[in-house]
Amino acid sequence: MKRTFITTAILLMGMMAASQNATVVKTGGEKIEYNRMLFGQFIEHFDNQIYGGIFCPGNPLSDENGFRTDVIEAMKELKVPLVRWPGGCFASTYHWRKGVGPNRKPVFDKTWGVEEPNTFGTDEFVKWCRNIGCEPYIVTNAGTGSIEGMSDWVEYCNLNVGENGLQRIANGYQEPHNVRYWCIGNENLAPWEMQYKTPQEWAPLVREASKMMLVVDKDLKLGASSLTTREAMLPMLKEAGRYLDFMAFHCGWDGTGKSFKEIMMMTDLPENHISSTIGILEEAGYGGGKIKLSIDEWQLRGWIHPGIGDPRKGFDFEARRQNDIASTYTLSDAVYAACFLNACLRHSNIVDIACFSTIVNTRGALFVFPEGLVKRVIYYALWMYSNHLLPYVVPTEESVEKMTDGKKEIGILDIILTSDKEGKRFVYAIANKDPEKEQPVALDFKGIGKNVPKKVNAMILSGNSPDDYNDIEQERVKPYEKSLPVKNGMVAIPAHSVTFISID
Repeated sequence: MKRTFITTAILLMGMMAASQNATVVKTGGEKIEYNRMLFGQFIEHFDNQIYGGIFCPGNPLSDENGFRTDVIEAMKELKVPLVRWPGGCFASTYHWRKGVGPNRKPVFDKTWGVEEPNTFGTDEFVKWCRNIGCEPYIVTNAGTGSIEGMSDWVEYCNLNVGENGLQRIANGYQEPHNVRYWCIGNENLAPWEMQYKTPQEWAPLVREASKMMLVVDKDLKLGASSLTTREAMLPMLKEAGRYLDFMAFHCGWDGTGKSFKEIMMMTDLPENHISSTIGILEEAGYGGGKIKLSIDEWQLRGWIHPGIGDPRKGFDFEARRQNDIASTYTLSDAVYAACFLNACLRHSNIVDIACFSTIVNTRGALFVFPEGLVKRVIYYALWMYSNHLLPYVVPTEESVEKMTDGKKEIGILDIILTSDKEGKRFVYAIANKDPEKEQPVALDFKGIGKNVPKKVNAMILSGNSPDDYNDIEQERVKPYEKSLPVKNGMVAIPAHSVTFISID
């Protein structure tokens, strides 16, 4: 039996009289069970993400497969549900056959301008995912690859018959890999991608690739890459929408070099982007969850890789080291991530998958070096969401104070409420974007059927400064638990923080 959440206009007015920050449960709102795939991750054959990151044969911290065991344990702590691979832009020049079997040879990676040893391929990726306990999510080569090559890859992974399935068995994997999640291409409508396509070229390619892949395995969770414009989405959805489970796109806003406050002024961008994309789905006749959304690369900070898309200029390889500067990754990343995930959760009837970009090195939540790893601040934000939210989103309405920067203003708090199935336990996830001050917020205890307590249990990710970060020398920021007093139904949320409040 569904629980009904009740609130009134009188309650909201009372809260507003006490504080400018208030949240109330929507009258008659139905809670939504979100997909845990929202807490997915992404890894690419770029710089030191695979080699020197998750795969380090001969390192004392690696197992017999060459997998870094400290990375696997950190991934298990995150309860990662899904990992996307092999790219990224790398996918558009990657030929999977070169990365399987005993006779592998290195090739020149025309995407990133380096040698790819091919020692980590499909079998290693699937085995690594199974060790973590997550689903593998494979992106096909829709650049230099072929439609038949995409369907052959599905055969290799999921069938025990035919040339490709028998090849996997000969390679030592008797049981099918049973890879459920597949996406046709990566950013193939963007001019920097190898052999990029126009919308008119992309739509029929997706249609025919979908058909051939689904003939091999009709139970795939199948998506296709797109830009989030009408010009890109509408032709693809018209041609191939009936075959797709989800449409994949990326959300990246380069916050590098910006102050904490400047980054906080960007925190409405994910919600706006998601809402506009849902609007195009509806226009195409695929609204209401007929086709879901996968934001399978998301990140506050763009990767540093000068030269991509400009072959005459060439790559600046040394510049890639700037991705490893620890002081870059501060509490701004964590608070921004909370706002992004809250936006996905508010639209979780449509947004089904999200993959943080990336899990290891480059802009990763984990910085991995030969002797160990660092859990960057954003790792702990992802850990809080993956481990401590409850499985249902409860619809709420907020009224919050505004933070201003010049002519721009933005809500100073971002709030999501989750519950268990029975509606007896609740967790608020609240991002406070104020760089300096705690923010009191009136919580709707009556709306969730609870008496106002004297205090609440909180888990807080914050620091002495919004610019605090973690590095090899010191872990300055990690979540801590604390009881917060409740005064007149209000709780003070610490400055520059991600705060979870549990109510039983």
